[in-house]
Amino acid sequence: MSVKRVLLGEIGRPHGVRGLVRLHAFTADPKAIGSYGPLTDATGTRSFVVTAMPGGLGRIDGVTDRDAASRLTGTKLYVACDRLPPPADPEEFLLADLEGLQAFAADGSALGTVRSVEEYGAGPFLVIQGAGGERLIPFTRAAVPVVDVAAGRLTVVPPPEVTVEPHQGEEHAA
Repeated sequence: MSVKRVLLGEIGRPHGVRGLVRLHAFTADPKAIGSYGPLTDATGTRSFVVTAMPGGLGRIDGVTDRDAASRLTGTKLYVACDRLPPPADPEEFLLADLEGLQAFAADGSALGTVRSVEEYGAGPFLVIQGAGGERLIPFTRAAVPVVDVAAGRLTVVPPPEVTVEPHQGEEHAA
């Protein structure tokens, strides 16, 4: 089984000529990103020791010039979930914890399994794989009112489907 990892940050563009980078930390305290130990890239094959600096800058061990820093621009930085502190509240969980949970409708009927949690800037959504194919559900309290990580399940109230009717005289492209 693969290790669950969480996105903690991203390496931005180079800053100066000595290998510093803009560092986009997604941690509660941006300066703490380096405290989680070595971070990995999306594939888990490359490891980075990161030191956060004032002004949103960062130093990556072994990166000493602008060209090396430039090659890392856009690299997403991950950490294994087991290296994160435990949630402070029993109701708190990581989005990565939702992957693999069974999704049920409010009436108890099975909808499928949460294949992944995606985030593209407008808020996270769940990708639920079921018998009818893939379904995307916004991860909001209204659409997902119950999350029980310990029981391995969540309740989903899918929003109504959005159908855009063509204007008069227009035809659907098949």
